[in-house]
Amino acid sequence: MGIEAGYLKAVKAAKTMLTYPPGWSEENQTGSWRNTRPVLDEEKCKDCGLCWLYCPDSAISRKDGYAINYTYCKGCGICAVECKFDAITMYPEEKV
Repeated sequence: MGIEAGYLKAVKAAKTMLTYPPGWSEENQTGSWRNTRPVLDEEKCKDCGLCWLYCPDSAISRKDGYAINYTYCKGCGICAVECKFDAITMYPEEKV
């Protein structure tokens, strides 16, 4: 197993043990708290997994690429700070 594969396996194991999946409680839909919104540029994304690992709300999923679940994302910006490829940019939230 290469270093990268071993790293990703360890990251996945740690994430599984330390967090709850998004939507673990229907009552914890915290996306309305947001005043900034992370937007993912898929062309810049290198699938490193740092955004997914550091998201404190488990609002980023890894199925068929990365996706942000705005129902649970609080807009903290940790994903954008941790992304080494500038693939996530924070924008002001537009309330309707």
